[in-house]
Amino acid sequence: MQASKIENRRKAEPFYWLSVAKPKTSAEIVNEARDALRTVRTQRPFTPTDEQRKLFGSRSSQCPQSRPASVFRYCDFKIFFQISFSSERFDSSSLYLSQKPMLISSAKDEDSSVFLPKPPADAAEVRKVSNAQKSLFRATSPGNLFSSEVVPPDQSKNVLICIICWKNNHMMSFSIFNYMNYYIKGPACPFSVSFGNALDKVALIIIFYFSLPSYILQIEDNIENLCLACTKLYQALNEGNMLGKRFKRRNVLLKTLYKLVDIDSDPLCLKLAKIILAMKVDGRNLLSVCKLAFKICKDKKNDLIVQNDTFQNDALLDYLLEVLRNEDLQKNNEALVYCMGAIKFMSGNAVLLNEMVNRGAVEMLLQLMKQINNIKEHDTYFSNLGHLLVQLTATVRTLADFGPARCRLSCSGAVSELCVALEQRGGDKDVCTCIVRILSKLSSYNDFCAALADCSRCYILFLALLNKHQKQQDIVIRIIFILGNLTAKNNKAREQFFKEKESVNTLTSLFQTYYELDLSTQRWYHDRKGKEKNHLKHPSEAEDVLIKLIRVLANLSIHPTIGAALAAAHPVVGLLVTVLEYKSVDDCEELVINAATTINNLSYYQVKDSAVQDKKLHIAEKLLKLLMSDNMDAVVEAVRVFGNLSQHHEIRDFIMQKNIYKFMITLLDSKKRDVCFFACGVLLNLTVDKNKRAFLMEEGGIGKLVDCLQDFGPADWQLSCLICKTLWNYSENITSTASCFGGDTDTLLALLTSLLDEEVELDCSLDRDIMDCQRVYWEREFKPVAEKLLDRIQSHHSFLPAEPITSF
Repeated sequence: MQASKIENRRKAEPFYWLSVAKPKTSAEIVNEARDALRTVRTQRPFTPTDEQRKLFGSRSSQCPQSRPASVFRYCDFKIFFQISFSSERFDSSSLYLSQKPMLISSAKDEDSSVFLPKPPADAAEVRKVSNAQKSLFRATSPGNLFSSEVVPPDQSKNVLICIICWKNNHMMSFSIFNYMNYYIKGPACPFSVSFGNALDKVALIIIFYFSLPSYILQIEDNIENLCLACTKLYQALNEGNMLGKRFKRRNVLLKTLYKLVDIDSDPLCLKLAKIILAMKVDGRNLLSVCKLAFKICKDKKNDLIVQNDTFQNDALLDYLLEVLRNEDLQKNNEALVYCMGAIKFMSGNAVLLNEMVNRGAVEMLLQLMKQINNIKEHDTYFSNLGHLLVQLTATVRTLADFGPARCRLSCSGAVSELCVALEQRGGDKDVCTCIVRILSKLSSYNDFCAALADCSRCYILFLALLNKHQKQQDIVIRIIFILGNLTAKNNKAREQFFKEKESVNTLTSLFQTYYELDLSTQRWYHDRKGKEKNHLKHPSEAEDVLIKLIRVLANLSIHPTIGAALAAAHPVVGLLVTVLEYKSVDDCEELVINAATTINNLSYYQVKDSAVQDKKLHIAEKLLKLLMSDNMDAVVEAVRVFGNLSQHHEIRDFIMQKNIYKFMITLLDSKKRDVCFFACGVLLNLTVDKNKRAFLMEEGGIGKLVDCLQDFGPADWQLSCLICKTLWNYSENITSTASCFGGDTDTLLALLTSLLDEEVELDCSLDRDIMDCQRVYWEREFKPVAEKLLDRIQSHHSFLPAEPITSF
């Protein structure tokens, strides 16, 4: 008898939104809490690209005097290379031959010394020489260029030197020039001259062209021929195994090449830079050639010639990577900065970026970063290596956006090295900015996020940087974004961050700082007469920080212990409520909705001294703005908060006084599951109070609940369960179905009967996994409540013929 009374009381007790049909384990309760709470998503901070390529971007914190220069002139390189052209005449015969040339001198001319033509005195003379050149190109053929008196075939090797030993005669020089055009553009020399080795084949070209004065070399056709000559030279050196430091006449050749750097031609300088790097220069010459490569890559227009300039897979990129791989960090630090800068510019081109990955650049860069990390702060070179690290991390940042590179970064342990560098260089804003940009990109991917979460020191490191750079918005927003990614799905990460000393206080301090900054900005716009702030498409910098920061709080609140602690933290709740006070949805939609979501998460926890409960009436008043807005996302978020807060009788009274219940009933017509679900949750809590139940009938709520049950039925068993719970509470004191449910009684009876049929429950065109999940909801949540409601209605109903209901 006693058991029967207890059972009757259980059947009659009202349902709250969060009540359950059966006792659940603690794990199930936690899972349900997680379903009731939500993490918050947001976009990764936007980083605008500099319009021009620079060694250090426009946002660099260092003054120009304290960092390497980004701009050079071509004439600078003549001074940079360790060679003097003003006091030294080039002896072209020393390039490759040890045998002295044999010349046949005429009676009129006995001087066989090399003469370099001087520029004409005036413009008329220039035109005269140019016209002479054109006429000779037409008149002179390779067959009659040399007389039979020059050199017999058995001394043909000396012809290469003889040719350049001409007299003071412009016409002769242009005739030779004509011959050179034929040789360079043709497959081979037209004469029966046998050359001794690979270098002999191009020595004629190099000696002639590279000895001409600059006013002749600047002619466009000559530059094109110089490029062809350099290509032949590189091929000859490569075929003759004379690249590097093995070539005996290496110094003389390099001096010849250095002279041409002065010519204002990027394609030519690209050829020269590659040959000079291939000759394994060092010291100041290495610095100069790295600057030359940097200057070439700095111009986006040169990307095409850089990617097309390859010979047997030997490209400029290969030699630059070799410099980074082999050169000493401390001895050649400045050269490596410019070398890395050139590679950084290359990474901005999709084709070159792919080539970098294929050539093992990712692994090499991480190895270089590891070497830099091994240099301790007390070392003399520590500060200067920061410049190199800026270029390196900027390149890795670009690689992080490229899928194949990202895979290699993951396999190579990039996260741990980045954290070490960030810890060591916490005072260098440029390095910090580059690294947090990389981590903000990588933490958006699950594997990197997990690897970062496993770095136990990353949390204390991030907190230290937030405190150190609190006013540096570009650093703060990215660290906050990273923390939001870490705490989005990982309960261990939430615990580790929360346990760090002053973690919540740091977030609160940042919240206060950027709230005041945003408030002052808002007032500034408001004070401008007739020029109020237009609603921006994107949030302001201060608003963006607040959005990311609130996201961290929302994610932390998913953890039961942390959520309960945050719910009792008055400063945190106070700042969230402040956002609802001073911001409207039209001002910044994402910020206001995120604040409402976090308040909803915290309102879930029924804890002693809850700050949310203390401010619940004030929060309810501020939520009215969201309910009345045209933004449906804001409306749904406000309804969610009312769903939790309406478990308190003060809020239920507030809802009735402000006629909010009418709005909830209206939302049942939205035909959207989520909107109906949360609105029904509020109505369910209102029906707990006996004196508030009548409103459902008065405002047509019963009919709309039945319509929702018919519309969604087996497609959403949770919503169907919620509707049945609401009707169960409402009908607690039922005397007759006609007075309680009115004209909807028969429809409701037929619906419940149909929905409790197991065959109907399974009659859904859903995937197997979804059907299994739906079965669990049907058995554990919907069926117990629906059966009790059906029994109650049937026990108070006089059966009449009912119209058939189409099955689901």
